[in-house]
Amino acid sequence: MSRVDEIFAAYLNKGSRAYGGERVNQLEHAIQTALLAEQSGADAPLIVASLLHDFGHLVHNFGEDVFSRGLDDRHEIIGAGKLSAFFGDAVTMPIKLHVDAKRYLCAIDHAYQNNLSPASTWSLKLQGGPFAAAERDEFIKRPFAADAANLRRWDESAKQFGLLTPNLEHFRKHVQACLIVATEHD
Repeated sequence: MSRVDEIFAAYLNKGSRAYGGERVNQLEHAIQTALLAEQSGADAPLIVASLLHDFGHLVHNFGEDVFSRGLDDRHEIIGAGKLSAFFGDAVTMPIKLHVDAKRYLCAIDHAYQNNLSPASTWSLKLQGGPFAAAERDEFIKRPFAADAANLRRWDESAKQFGLLTPNLEHFRKHVQACLIVATEHD
């Protein structure tokens, strides 16, 4: 199995799971987020980060009901950690920072916070709420913070039930292009 197939298998095998109280499932959300990145002219690493940003939800060991139990599964850390075997920082850091990017955006943009879905509002509380001023100012100075903020905006918009999108294979070329060391089997 190629490395891309290994990553895609997580979405194909577990992507039909509900996406934390939203009307779309994990796979639909991933594809919609990546499609928004692609349509915005993002480069391949940010498209891949957008596609894989919630990979940690698929590979953690907390069970499917983690959201309803009110637990922060730290999926951004788990996902970025697992994916670091395949990708460099341009992919993994926006993934790792996308939860903090939500906290940042809520601190600087009240319209953004007011438009969060009920599920995102709930998870924001679990994740620590909007950043305080000092946290906000430090976050945006971090490498890849701006990419994470873009990813987070697409993330929040990628919850449209019944949206027609390309399939997962559409993004294979981007994923392959971003692999740390591509092999002839990928």
